[in-house]
Amino acid sequence: MRWGAKTGPLVTDVGEGWRLLAANLLHRDGPHLGLNLLVFAVVGSAVERACRWWDYLALLAVAGLATMAGSLWWSPAVSVGASGLVFGCVGALLVLGRRSRAGPAARFRWFSGESAVPTVLVFLWLGWTSAGVDNAGHLGGLLAGLLVGVLLRSRTWAPGAGVPGVARAAGVVALAGVVAAGVVAERSGWRVERDDGFGLAVTLPEGWRREDDGQGRRAFSNGLPGRGRATLAAEAIETGEPGDGSAQARYFRDEVLEPGLAGPEGRTVSVGALEPASLGGRPAQRIRAELDGAGGPTHLVAWFVPRGEWVYRLVFTWPRAYPAYAQVVGRMMADVRFEEPSGLRVARARALLVPGVAGPLRDLGQALRRWGLPADAVEPLVSAVRLAPAHVDTRVELARAYFESGQVEEGCHAAAEARVYGPSDTGAMEAGVRCELARGDTARALLRLEEARRLDPRDARLRAAEGALKAALETPKP
Repeated sequence: MRWGAKTGPLVTDVGEGWRLLAANLLHRDGPHLGLNLLVFAVVGSAVERACRWWDYLALLAVAGLATMAGSLWWSPAVSVGASGLVFGCVGALLVLGRRSRAGPAARFRWFSGESAVPTVLVFLWLGWTSAGVDNAGHLGGLLAGLLVGVLLRSRTWAPGAGVPGVARAAGVVALAGVVAAGVVAERSGWRVERDDGFGLAVTLPEGWRREDDGQGRRAFSNGLPGRGRATLAAEAIETGEPGDGSAQARYFRDEVLEPGLAGPEGRTVSVGALEPASLGGRPAQRIRAELDGAGGPTHLVAWFVPRGEWVYRLVFTWPRAYPAYAQVVGRMMADVRFEEPSGLRVARARALLVPGVAGPLRDLGQALRRWGLPADAVEPLVSAVRLAPAHVDTRVELARAYFESGQVEEGCHAAAEARVYGPSDTGAMEAGVRCELARGDTARALLRLEEARRLDPRDARLRAAEGALKAALETPKP
């Protein structure tokens, strides 16, 4: 890969099209190179003696492009080797031998005889039944040789062809370049990956595939295991309370990106500070880090985007060795979209299909509030309270919607009414705690919370809230 192997993501994502030619000159080991040289010494020298040098070079260039373009069209896997050039020469000799009656090419008519075609088929069959063989590349080289062989002229057919012959050969190479560029363009598309449940859409390069990270997250990569590897991991974290994502960002920085700690994409080398930013039109927190990954130094950027009671965590990594990948990741970040989650759409539909019923209206208001639309949640919740005034949970939900939309007095009024209808309901008591906190009276909020704890001492969430309030009261103000 470092020297120019055909590597799908580096061709389609980064634009290193020169690999379609360079990969033909590379081999994985000595036996691979020796076998190709042995066969090439026979068929390559035959074409070289039968045709003029410019036609021979054109054949090699076209066969090389067709080999790696065919390989890229079939698979993004890493591929090297000159066997496609060998198949290209064989294809050209098959055509030349049929057309030649005299001259240098006539000596190689046996290539097009009954013994030649079965030999070619045997080699293709051996490739299809063997592991680690680029059969698509072999077919591409063979087809290119057959097509170019129609245009080739032996030395006896075109004595002194000169400039016209060179121009024709250059035109054939240019046409092959256009076709190869078309294959690259076709494989360089982008697609939209959606998570309908959480309302998240990300645009990815077409060649990126889903991976299992072992923790249930949505993970994608360009398919490379080491050098050149780029990834995206997306996760929605339920927080239970609206926030700005900074708590989740700090945890990720301190626990997951601890310097020296090895993670899924490499060992952390350095971590930057939290940065306020924006992603998909929403406020976010961002962290940058440098990793020592499996393929060398790796950049990481993590985004934390709050949305109601959820925080989206999107982590991008890309290799420092290929700085052009920064543009790919930049486009992915720019195209992140936050759409309406399926659960919210279902709640809207139920409220429309069953009008005048408290349950669907309450569910719609709760869904709107949980997904970060508390102001929109007020109207359906008010309607639900009007239809079922004794339902305490609906009143508690209305109070939360008021608080989260900044309507403190309305929220305190709704909390007080919830306490009237549910004097021993811990949810109503918690709404009162939120009222005191919204008014800035932490001590009174703690008293109300202790009262709720006495009614339900096993509630872990209330216990944690009590501890946090006590810590806040004990901390001296600056």
